[in-house]
Amino acid sequence: MNATLIAVALSLVSAGTYAAAAVAQSRLAGRTDPSTGILRLLGRGAWWSAVGLNAGGALLHVAALNYGPLTLVQPLGALTLVAAVPLGARAAGRRVGRTEWRGTVLTLLGLGALLLTAGGSAPHETLTLPEALGVGAATMAVVAGLSRPGARPGLRHAAASGITSGVASALTQTLTVAVTDHSGGPLFSWRLLTVALLVSAFAMGGLLLSQTAYRGGLGAPLAVVTLANPVAAAAIGLALLGERLQGGPVSLVLALLGTAAAVRGVILLSRAQARATDPGEAAAPPVPVVDPVPSRLVIGSPRRADGKPLGVEPLAAARAGGPSHP
Repeated sequence: MNATLIAVALSLVSAGTYAAAAVAQSRLAGRTDPSTGILRLLGRGAWWSAVGLNAGGALLHVAALNYGPLTLVQPLGALTLVAAVPLGARAAGRRVGRTEWRGTVLTLLGLGALLLTAGGSAPHETLTLPEALGVGAATMAVVAGLSRPGARPGLRHAAASGITSGVASALTQTLTVAVTDHSGGPLFSWRLLTVALLVSAFAMGGLLLSQTAYRGGLGAPLAVVTLANPVAAAAIGLALLGERLQGGPVSLVLALLGTAAAVRGVILLSRAQARATDPGEAAAPPVPVVDPVPSRLVIGSPRRADGKPLGVEPLAAARAGGPSHP
């Protein structure tokens, strides 16, 4: 089987596994108090189920990276969004809104355009030790900036999660290609050990950042993760690993249009999620029904509903000589 087809098939299964993991994380985040620490999460079976699904998706992703370049494998992760948004809505007991569908479609079309520009050859180049350290330092600086206190922490944490996951994928490809290379080089070296440690740190960091991002909902944070991940990985592939876009200037224009469409899709998903979680949109408590005719209580003078004192008619009839009632 062609190496590209193998990479695509493995990426599809990986995306489905990641989608199930994202839904599991979102449900766990919705049931967890924001002040809950990591140690509390480690004691929950739901957390370990999400970790297991993420680990399975990661293994499939690593296998795909062995057969295809970053610019091909990473955009296929957008299929995680296709599966996770409907799954998340079903888990929440609601239908997927029209705006969410529009955002999902635009995001996928944009990432699909990026996919068309990707090369299809198997990877051969790897990062050197200085390059790996430089990528790691730059990533930690970006994540520190996105994790600072401020507005929209969910989307910023989602962006940080996508970036760290994309960088982890780029470093994983270096590790995979170096280990499977049959050139006779040493299997264990300081470079591979350093890259392995960076992969572990960024993979765990991306998982924890996504857990905090999903507290505000699934749609918009997952879209940001899905967009930031291939962008970060493709940037490393194009800048440091010798990967190239197909088609020359036309490919560049297509990539820019795809990026614009994907960003628009993320914005739509963000707005839809904000409306779904806005406390002002919640249903107002029922207002008690009040009698339009106010009642008055006058001590010593009981009255009927029409305002006349009780017993007025019999007394008036007796004075007029009318029949009296015993």
